[in-house]
Amino acid sequence: MHKGRIKGNATRGAELAFGSFGLKTLEEHWITSRQIEAARIAVTRFMKREGQVWIRIFPDKPITKKPAEVRMGKGKGSPEYWVAVVKPGTLIFEAEGVPLPVAKEAMRLAAQKLPVSTKFIVRRDYAGE
Repeated sequence: MHKGRIKGNATRGAELAFGSFGLKTLEEHWITSRQIEAARIAVTRFMKREGQVWIRIFPDKPITKKPAEVRMGKGKGSPEYWVAVVKPGTLIFEAEGVPLPVAKEAMRLAAQKLPVSTKFIVRRDYAGE
């Protein structure tokens, strides 16, 4: 797969679809599968497995590397890891079934594991428990 360029804002996956709380990106970046998993674990641990968490991005872009000290040519390297391409406005996580302070802290912990700046968002019609 080509590297490509990340241009513009997200049009798809930019609004809450499942939960009442979300974590939205403010910049474009590649997020690796390991970073997504680390953030997911941080969220579920803090929520003590209450409520539900949705991961809205999927790492479907293979990043290849050639071994160290290999001559040029002889084709493309083998896949090393997988990334999800995110644009500004893309939702990474959604949560439901926990109080607002718990969700806010869980998303803050997840944001620390990610290489992008993020924003915590709440559904417009959220009334609170």
